[in-house]
Amino acid sequence: MPMAEIQRVGIAGAGTMGSGIAEVAALAGLAVVLYDAAAGQVERSRSIIAASLEKGVRRSTRAASERDAALARITPAASLTALAGCDFVIEAVREHADTKRAVHAELGRLSPPATVLASNTSSISISALGEASGRPDRFVGMHFFNPVPVLPLVEVIRGRATSDATLAITDELARRMGKTPLCVNDAPGFVANRVLMPMINEAIFALAENVADAATIDRIMVLGCAHPMGPLALADLIGLDVCLSILEVLERDTGDAKFRPCPMLRDLVAAGRCGRKSGRGFFDYSLGSHGSCRNS
Repeated sequence: MPMAEIQRVGIAGAGTMGSGIAEVAALAGLAVVLYDAAAGQVERSRSIIAASLEKGVRRSTRAASERDAALARITPAASLTALAGCDFVIEAVREHADTKRAVHAELGRLSPPATVLASNTSSISISALGEASGRPDRFVGMHFFNPVPVLPLVEVIRGRATSDATLAITDELARRMGKTPLCVNDAPGFVANRVLMPMINEAIFALAENVADAATIDRIMVLGCAHPMGPLALADLIGLDVCLSILEVLERDTGDAKFRPCPMLRDLVAAGRCGRKSGRGFFDYSLGSHGSCRNS
């Protein structure tokens, strides 16, 4: 399917990532069909997208008419069946292999043969998800980064059976959405998280072993290594539950103990302290978006 024929994009999952993907797709002039299994989540997502677009209007980086047109392009869906009429479908459900496999098995059954299916997974095998879809040649990884409207990268992951045509369509779609696509081969964690997660995990070990407090660890990495954000604040932004899931995939699929999640990370997730989205992680966000130091 030539890129010119892709006019309607389906998004399965209206959480943080799905909302961001829907926003950039709608701004690119694409019709978006947005679905989430949780009651009321699509409506919440549209409110988040509207607020994000409004920021652009207030900052004079976007016209009010552009905001209104983008919102009008997003159609809520009550079931996965509504995505069957889309030319390209991006799955952005939670980072859980069985959940993603089930979604893609259903999408593969519902969608026309020409439709490309993509997963926004951070670490799960694209080849395995492609097999579950029943169309591995028309399946690809499309790993966006949070916050989606801001960060330019999309890791495009080629599964064992992903066709050259599917890669070309995905590359062009990402560029149309204002992103820079970089293609990698299917492997646990791909490139970004294979490199990033061990650093975050080691920062957590340093905190757990009382080498320094959270604010100091982050400030050292910002001032000494020129990172725009410290690893613990970045983990809070990503979501500690997501970081834990990625590390578990890396440890299991590589068999390498260097990816073993720090026990402190497991403890925080078990306590519901998942970072910004829950109000508390390594830092406390209950009084504002920037967070204050929290060491336990």
